[in-house]
Amino acid sequence: MALKICSLASGSSGNAVYVEYGSVRLLVDAGVPARRIAAELCGIGVAPASLSGVLVTHEHSDHISGVGVISRRFNLPVYAAGGTWQAMAGKLGAIAPRNARAFEPGQDFYIGDMNIMPFRTPHDAVDPVGFSFSAGRYKLSIATDIGYASKSWMREVEFSDILLIESNHDLGMLEASRYPAALKQRIRGRRGHLSNDEAAAAIVKLCERGVRGFILGHLSGENNDPSLAYESAAAALRGAGAVPGADIGLAVASRSCRGAMFSAESGF
Repeated sequence: MALKICSLASGSSGNAVYVEYGSVRLLVDAGVPARRIAAELCGIGVAPASLSGVLVTHEHSDHISGVGVISRRFNLPVYAAGGTWQAMAGKLGAIAPRNARAFEPGQDFYIGDMNIMPFRTPHDAVDPVGFSFSAGRYKLSIATDIGYASKSWMREVEFSDILLIESNHDLGMLEASRYPAALKQRIRGRRGHLSNDEAAAAIVKLCERGVRGFILGHLSGENNDPSLAYESAAAALRGAGAVPGADIGLAVASRSCRGAMFSAESGF
């Protein structure tokens, strides 16, 4: 069996990521309409009703807007931190009590044969987390909506075969944008989002800690461009003596459509 990951949507307007190991099929966040998620899953040969559950990183709308509908439509359990459940109250609609599952950040748990570690992230939400997924000898991680490269979350994603990491904005584009000053400060802040340059610096450090491939995600539609995000990371890797695409896998997740399916075993 292969441990796999596929971004269905990744950006400030909505996020959903598919993770698979054998019969364990998980959705991380559902921040786009349920019908779109269902269509993208069918496009990779996955019946939405076959999902094992939905994992939620935090309560912001670009991560949860489709959670309630997809849970009700396909009778899926929803996993979230206790604080996130409180923050989502009234935002999801009715969730069947049997499908409301709470976890504790920092304590791993299993769904089938897949081990899941929810780890805390620095973001302006109540109890935000990223996730690491381990099965056999392989590991995948997701770390988006992170204000800075803290030692704690970087330690959790060490030795990942593939890491989906935030590369949210280009600082020059953000500064030149029409965003209000307070919003710019929030995005730049230590509980906001990683810039391209910050993500690139984190990627170089994580390469030294055994991460073999990176998917750049959660790009801003207004303050970033896929080519800018990719080149920031690629330039940092080249500066560290690594060749993107040869020594280290590097890809960019699309904001608007499904990306490629990546396997932890075969990489990029």
